[in-house]
Amino acid sequence: MYKIIHIIIYFGLIAGLLSCSGIAADKKPEAPAIPVTVTNVNLTNAIFYNSYPANMVALKEVELRGQVSGYITGIYFTEGKQVHSGEQLYEIDRRKYQAAYEVSQSNVKIAEDNLEKVQRDADRYTDLAKQDAVAKQTYDNAMTDLKNAKQKVDAENSELIKAKTDFEYSLIKAPFDGTIGFSNVKMGTLITPGQTLLNTISSDDPMGVDFEINETELNRFQQLENIVISKNDTTFRIALADNSIYPYTSKISVIDRAVDPQTGTIRVRITVPNHERMLKPGMSCKVLVMNANAGQQLLIPFKAVVEQLGEYFVFTVKDKNVKQVKVSLGPRISSNVIVVKGLTNGETIVVDGIQKLHNGSVITIASSSKQ
Repeated sequence: MYKIIHIIIYFGLIAGLLSCSGIAADKKPEAPAIPVTVTNVNLTNAIFYNSYPANMVALKEVELRGQVSGYITGIYFTEGKQVHSGEQLYEIDRRKYQAAYEVSQSNVKIAEDNLEKVQRDADRYTDLAKQDAVAKQTYDNAMTDLKNAKQKVDAENSELIKAKTDFEYSLIKAPFDGTIGFSNVKMGTLITPGQTLLNTISSDDPMGVDFEINETELNRFQQLENIVISKNDTTFRIALADNSIYPYTSKISVIDRAVDPQTGTIRVRITVPNHERMLKPGMSCKVLVMNANAGQQLLIPFKAVVEQLGEYFVFTVKDKNVKQVKVSLGPRISSNVIVVKGLTNGETIVVDGIQKLHNGSVITIASSSKQ
């Protein structure tokens, strides 16, 4: 009897333990709250730019080539320096061209003197012919001589113009104000007309900046072409190769006539002042054009964004829980990014601690950050 009682107590204890363990199994322990840093989403005045690779171009540029043959006998400029319109640059041996010019001048004077003599004879024979006092053949010969004398004067004047042009071409002058480059010829170099490249001159101020836009942007740039640019306008900015911002304002001067069908792009040129000669043709730079959506935007820290399979999410806070929300992003501005869709003004999002979160996580706010 005593043994039976012990067995009953033993099984009773086992049943009690099993019952207690079942209760414990049904009750799961609560997950600890995750400490996070949050921030409020607010509308911010966001100024941001679209960037386009570009190159500096001279608005005027010309290659200097000799128009007459001969040896270089004079170089009158300093390479890489400013030259002015009409300034003497090169001299090609002028002696034979000067001699030809002087001979042509003499030939013109001789032809004109002969024309005066023939004209007097023609006038005299004309008066005699009116009185029927000269043979018709003599009169006709006088008229022919007059005609030939006039043609001779015209021919000699043409030769004079040619000789004068050659003489002037032997002295090469700057066609406009600008900067001249390294000389491709030295003293004594033989020049072949129209072939030998002497030098290149390019204008300095203003300077052009060329870049290409997609044809889908053409309408907006056509609108920007017609706006009046004020002194402090920042619609267009130029970032130089060292990432410094050029201090002068610029405006669109030319939009090319056609879209390139191969690339779907069209060239645009803006012009900028270059008083200090900081800019040189061929320099690479970036044209920064203020985005059409610049203004009041929802701006959040980029580190608050989670990327999953090419989509972007943030964690919004409600009470002590978080909710994963899909967002559409705009351009990045420094360490922040514009949210185009998915959030509303005044919402609270998690900034730090997002690595441990999932949809519905319980959080504790460690601190709030300011954008």
